[in-house]
Amino acid sequence: MSFITRILLRNDKITVLTASKYQSVHFSTQINKKEEENDDFRVLNLRSVKEQRVQRQQYKKYPLPPPRSEQMPVDQDWGAVWSGPRTFHPAVVPLPLRQGWVPKGKAPPSKIANTELMKIPNFLHLTPPVIKRQTEALRKFCTPWPEELKTEEDIEKHFPISVITSDYCHALPTIRNPLARIVSVKVRLSRLPLDEHARDKLLRLVGDRYDPVTDVLTIVTDRCPLRKQNYDYAMYLVTAVFHESWVKEPWEGLKTEADMEMYIWENNKSKEEAEKIVKWGQGANEKVEIQASLKTAVEALMNEEETEVSLSKYKEEVLKLLQLEKKDNK
Repeated sequence: MSFITRILLRNDKITVLTASKYQSVHFSTQINKKEEENDDFRVLNLRSVKEQRVQRQQYKKYPLPPPRSEQMPVDQDWGAVWSGPRTFHPAVVPLPLRQGWVPKGKAPPSKIANTELMKIPNFLHLTPPVIKRQTEALRKFCTPWPEELKTEEDIEKHFPISVITSDYCHALPTIRNPLARIVSVKVRLSRLPLDEHARDKLLRLVGDRYDPVTDVLTIVTDRCPLRKQNYDYAMYLVTAVFHESWVKEPWEGLKTEADMEMYIWENNKSKEEAEKIVKWGQGANEKVEIQASLKTAVEALMNEEETEVSLSKYKEEVLKLLQLEKKDNK
């Protein structure tokens, strides 16, 4: 684009002077000698300034040395070159690595200036010789595996508490993953010294953290920023819940049958009525024993969800108690 800067009318001719907006224009007025003699008309001449040329300093170019990866010997000590986790460097790794998504039919980008390789942590330092060297260095701090722990049952017997943690390799500039701080502690309730009262109170404290199928109590902690802190907090919860379950409040001894949280066969009148039925026609001083299967069937029917299985089991035990056959009571 251009714009009109001056229109001159001279010798019956129209002269239009223009200048580009991208070109610096220097305006100057010069008086022509002929025009000085004739003061009738003065001409404004537009003259463009010559472009200033910047003389750039010329540096002497030296040839770049080849990358280090092309000069590495085959039998070098890789542990001295890549000693630990670090960002990928293409000039140090003597491998033709490629990574990155490309359209079908094309090769992925090479390792030179590859951001996909540089933005994630890697385990290039964990080669078999380096791992062997590290294990030999850690061997003096380890103890031999106990001979008594031959099976999983032996391990569970001597170490009833299991601690589960996880480590992650993720696409972030840091090797610390927020999920790595989560700690899970598992313990079987059968391994804890609990009586009937303590077990019932512990189950009410832990809620759905207990799995009745596997008899495993699981406590997961993740509120602390570090794994060690979450582990200490989980062990504190297990200890606090165990000791609190053994605490018996004074008001618990004043509860009646209607205040009980669950049905207990020994404390219920059903046991007395069943004994009266069995003692019918016998001496008053004779000792009568009710079958344990009846107790189990009644408690399962009252404490658990009522199902066809629990009802049929209760029916069988009542028929046995009354010494009646099934065909007589259809």
